[in-house]
Amino acid sequence: MASISCIASSISAATSQSTTPLFSPFSANQHFVGFPYRRSHRVGIKCNYTGSGIREDSNIGTIDVVADVKTERVVVLGGSGFVGSAICKAAVSKGIEVISLSRSGRPSYSDAWVDQVTWLTGDVFYANWDEVLPGATTVVSTLGGFGSEEQMQRINGEANIVAVNAAKEFGIPKFILISVHDYNLPSFLLSNGYFNGKRKAESEVLSKYPASGVVFRPGFIYGKRKVDGLEIPLDLIGEPVEKLLNALQNFTRPLNSLPASDLLLAPPVSVDDVAFAVVNAVSDDDFFGVFTIEQIKEAAAAAKV
Repeated sequence: MASISCIASSISAATSQSTTPLFSPFSANQHFVGFPYRRSHRVGIKCNYTGSGIREDSNIGTIDVVADVKTERVVVLGGSGFVGSAICKAAVSKGIEVISLSRSGRPSYSDAWVDQVTWLTGDVFYANWDEVLPGATTVVSTLGGFGSEEQMQRINGEANIVAVNAAKEFGIPKFILISVHDYNLPSFLLSNGYFNGKRKAESEVLSKYPASGVVFRPGFIYGKRKVDGLEIPLDLIGEPVEKLLNALQNFTRPLNSLPASDLLLAPPVSVDDVAFAVVNAVSDDDFFGVFTIEQIKEAAAAAKV
């Protein structure tokens, strides 16, 4: 009986650029950007053939195998902040390349994961996007804050809109926005600068990225927040409240339709859950749309497996 066996004698890999043309219908210019998705593998194979007392060794040389391997490169806007730093940490734990752009730059603390992030200092309104966005596969924005009506419109709305348009112009395939739960507030309260700015930013993401844009709407986000060298344990409040509201949700569900009811009934969300939900969205091409508090937790659980 004849038999054949082959052994891979050598393997070498070289990364090459696969240029995928991406046209931005929302920009006056077309942008053709290459993403590092393809890896060319050269394999040397030696085969042995045996049959009827005859043995023949033949080295058929090398075979070039080109496979599509997606490598993620994420730009986190506000990456040195409370939510942004958690996203950076979760992403590098999954082997994702991370670049942070924030006004404060590199954090002052020295956790091991910090060295795995590229920290850039800058303001979204004045950023040199040529130094930030090339090669990125996803932009994640954690931009937001409180202040005067004008400041909240600028930080929550205009800053994010600038970032969305920059990402689209550079042909970045996906944009993820950390927004906010509406707490069932009446419309006249949602018209203030904070919520109105966030909703404008959401509209920009979903219009420019209809098939890949992601909007997360968490409520109160808890965790260990570091401010000026001090650690504020928000989890001491958020975690027990989350567990309590989850335990009572069958009783409180009939109240969910009441105006502003979620100010008391919306469960807090761990900053780690927000971070791993983002990791899930980054890695899954079919992950897009608006995600509620419960959906954020489900997405996080799937990423942690």
